[in-house]
Amino acid sequence: MYRAVAGLLRPLLRATMRRDWRGAEHLPAEGGFIAAGNHLSNVDPLVFAHYLYNHGAAPRFLAKHTLFAVPVVGRVFRLAGQIPVERDSASAVAALEPARKALERGLCVGIFPEGTFTRAPDLWPMTAKHGVARLALSARVPVVPVAQWGPQDVLARYGKVPHLLPRRTVRVEAGPAVPLEDLYGREEDPQALREATERVMAAITEILAGLRGEEPPARVYDTRRDGDPRAVELAARAERRRARRARTDTRTERDA
Repeated sequence: MYRAVAGLLRPLLRATMRRDWRGAEHLPAEGGFIAAGNHLSNVDPLVFAHYLYNHGAAPRFLAKHTLFAVPVVGRVFRLAGQIPVERDSASAVAALEPARKALERGLCVGIFPEGTFTRAPDLWPMTAKHGVARLALSARVPVVPVAQWGPQDVLARYGKVPHLLPRRTVRVEAGPAVPLEDLYGREEDPQALREATERVMAAITEILAGLRGEEPPARVYDTRRDGDPRAVELAARAERRRARRARTDTRTERDA
């Protein structure tokens, strides 16, 4: 199933995006490893998977469980070995066990540590969850940082309509594995999880800064501290819908 899906999607991705790929020498030639990347758009997983697959690492992604409930799509995901995760719940930890088994089989597991699109207004990585750290420290496998820049030009964050013409350039670069050996076996230690997560995200951000040709902000965006612009936007949309309904009800009463 994985090969069939890849056979369909790779020609489409080549036809719709220009590629600037770097750093493939940092991907392990054998043995399981984690590929950790930044998250900009719904097209990210395709770009990320395309890069890894073409360099000999077919990734198994930790993906939100609702995707597996979608008819046809969910069945394809399962047959292709993707891993469902219930985000923001205690059961999210349970998803790490099949991921760990995939790593033991020598497979690549792809993770977006932020868990969702970055909420930072300028699209730099925001604070991440500890799943990537917990998995890496328990499985004791390399974590390769991978940065992407350009997918947001193909499909904007929260966007639904892709921009395919003219073809946009997507840049992907992998870096050296993040040194975590000194933290192995401490997956239940909150301080070790924070430290490992920060190292991984710092490595991704450093690579992204090179792709963008810009300096990252001194302070990492944190929705707990800085708020969630998406939540504000959704609240504003809900308020506009309520206002429209109220106007419609007023007109209906007046006409009656």
